[in-house]
Amino acid sequence: MTDYQQIIPVLYTELAAITKATVAIDENTELTGDLKLDSLQMMELLLIIEDHFDISVPVNVLSDVKTIKDFALQIENLIRCE
Repeated sequence: MTDYQQIIPVLYTELAAITKATVAIDENTELTGDLKLDSLQMMELLLIIEDHFDISVPVNVLSDVKTIKDFALQIENLIRCE
């Protein structure tokens, strides 16, 4: 089973690609605040994560996601439920 420690590096890699690695990121980096991801970039990230982990992420989950850590925890929770 995939856990938080395996999810974080995937998020770092994908976010670096989406943002062109213009901002240093860590677990407390805010997706829309610090990285300034727009809705299209968030959907792109969502699709990449769904494909990578073979899960379905409900869009309403994103309202609870502010930081990379929040997103990793949501992914971990979805993986457990599948």
